[in-house]
Amino acid sequence: MRWRGDSHPVLNALGLIVMLFAVLMLFPLAVSWFVGDGATVAFDHAVLITLAAGLLMWLPTRGRKRDLHTRDGFLLVALTWIVMPVFGALPLLDFIPDLSVTDAYFEAVSGLTATGGTVLVGLEHLPVSINLWRTFMHWIGGMGVIVLVVAILPLLGIGGRQLMKVEVPTPMKEQSLTPRIAETAKGLWMTYCLLTVACALSLWIAGLDVWEAIIHTFSVVGLGGFSSKDASLGHFGNVSVDMIVIVFALLSGLNFATHYLALARRSLRPYLADPELPFYFATLALSIVVLTVYLMQFGAHPDFLSTLRYVAFHVVSISTSLGLATYDYTLWPMFAQIWVLFLGSFIACSGSAGGGIKMMRAMILYKQVFREIVRSLHPQAVHPVRIRRQPVSDDILHAVLGFSFMYMVTIVSLTLLLTATGLDIITAFSGVVACLNNTGPGLGALGPASNYQGLTDFQTWVLSFTMILGRLEIFTLLVVLTPVFWRR
Repeated sequence: MRWRGDSHPVLNALGLIVMLFAVLMLFPLAVSWFVGDGATVAFDHAVLITLAAGLLMWLPTRGRKRDLHTRDGFLLVALTWIVMPVFGALPLLDFIPDLSVTDAYFEAVSGLTATGGTVLVGLEHLPVSINLWRTFMHWIGGMGVIVLVVAILPLLGIGGRQLMKVEVPTPMKEQSLTPRIAETAKGLWMTYCLLTVACALSLWIAGLDVWEAIIHTFSVVGLGGFSSKDASLGHFGNVSVDMIVIVFALLSGLNFATHYLALARRSLRPYLADPELPFYFATLALSIVVLTVYLMQFGAHPDFLSTLRYVAFHVVSISTSLGLATYDYTLWPMFAQIWVLFLGSFIACSGSAGGGIKMMRAMILYKQVFREIVRSLHPQAVHPVRIRRQPVSDDILHAVLGFSFMYMVTIVSLTLLLTATGLDIITAFSGVVACLNNTGPGLGALGPASNYQGLTDFQTWVLSFTMILGRLEIFTLLVVLTPVFWRR
């Protein structure tokens, strides 16, 4: 039997989200008009089309609002991340000649999912407003457009808690910072905005001009990876800029709930109480030391300081899923390349803008493996998995194990699919991992010195789907694609 749930509330909410997206487009439109970069008409068209589409969904359903149920929440979030890139691609399609629909959609998906893989070349020659829009999509998608909607439109009459439960990436989604879910979302976005302002000012003081500072701030804080230069941050050759990006990428890779609590309580104790932080910083520090020593043996860079600089930057950038680059790290030995790519699978903390399975899940998996080893030696022993002395429920354990299994199945399946289309195994595997983790650059033909332009349309669509799958942490999208979802 097919599910006959009332879809009007979902369409109503989606229409409001699309209209909000049109409002957000006014920012690059205003910038284009202000600097006179020639892209104003492209944004005019995009705003009008997006606003009209939102109105067409909202007006016929405005009298059919109700609280969203669990299925509604899944469907709305999935539709949002599939539909929004269509509108995000409009300014690119309108302005950039010969850009295909496939490539424009990929670029917009990469922007909104904060992945950062691009199909464009000659970025230095694009108008300021187009590059700003590309990274502004990172910033919107980094915290999640659904969270934004719940934060600023709490009176829509839709169930915000259902959206937050589906949208916020963490294995412990029931925890709230405040009793009201809208207040929680507002707190997270206020923290996000403060971090954005601090990063922009820092980059400007370090030597970037105003627009370059703003463009790269949206990329860094959203952990996206788009740049206004083909050579990414390597174009500037500015050590101060590199260090600032490292600091803010590290901050953006942390749980924004921890930042919010620290600001609200004016105390560092929330950081000390965050169970992910010790593993987060210890793993990054160990990786930087090991890879620096390893690359010194191969003479990859002239001296110790330059080796440390490039290793530290790329370990932080790739592992947090930022994806900006200052050097073509595919010139390193394969061991170092794989290590850095692997870090992007789990380093970012839950509740951050980063991708991958998240540090919390990695910690739970590690502790579960250790528990099974203890059980094999002492079958009668009671050894619960604990996070900061609190036992982890079996429901969370099962959810983490199920997610991790699907994560591996997804990588293997999509890698096989891409190799069947003719891609070599390194390019196919790293492309899937980079897109599923929302990292951006991969290895081989998809390394930081190249981009995704050389892929066929089919390969591009596969990786567009992979980015959305990764951003929604696999299950949110797969649930909607299963026949069970559409039954009563």
